[in-house]
Amino acid sequence: ATQNEQGGWRYYPQRMDADISVTVCQMMALRAARNSGIFVPPESIDRAAGYVKKSQNPDGGFMYQLSQGGESAFPRSAAAVVGLNSAGIYDGPEMAKAMPYLMLSLPQPGLVRRETYYFYGHYYAALAFWQAGGESWGRWYPAVRDDLIARQRSDGTWIDPISPEFATSMACLILQMPNRYLPIFQR
Repeated sequence: ATQNEQGGWRYYPQRMDADISVTVCQMMALRAARNSGIFVPPESIDRAAGYVKKSQNPDGGFMYQLSQGGESAFPRSAAAVVGLNSAGIYDGPEMAKAMPYLMLSLPQPGLVRRETYYFYGHYYAALAFWQAGGESWGRWYPAVRDDLIARQRSDGTWIDPISPEFATSMACLILQMPNRYLPIFQR
C-alpha cells in the first residue's frame, strides 16, 4: 500500500518519493515472504524491478533516488543488483552493465580505500556475486575475505561508523556465505 507510483519505497510509510536502499530492502522482504508461502502480488515486484532498472546510470551503477538523479556509488549499486535478483532477474542488460561496475570495487591487497558504507556495500556485493557464481564469485569472495580479515581488530570485532556490532555482524555474514547456513545464501 505504500509503494509509490514509480514502484519504489522510502523510509516513511507514505506513497511519496522512493530511494534505492529502502526499495531493495522491501524487495528482499517481499521475496522472503513469497518464499515462505505468503502471496505477494507479482505486479508489486514488477513495479519495484522497474524502479530499480530506471535508477541505473550509463556507467552501470545506480543512483540513490530516481526523482533526483545523481551519480553511481558502489554500495547502492550492489544493493540494486540484489534487489533485481530478489525479483528473479539474474541476467539481462542491467546485469551486464552492473556486474562490471561492481567489479571496479574489488578489494585489493595493500589498497586502502575510504569507503562510505563499506560493510553495507560489501554485504550486498557478496550476495550479488554469490548469486552470479562462477568466475566473478571466484574472484570476489577471496578478495573480500582477505580484506575483511585484514580489517579485523585483535578483539575479533570490526569497526564502522554505524557501530561495531553492525560491522561485526555484516563481516560474519559475508565470511560464512560459502557455508550456506542461511536460506538467503542458497542458490
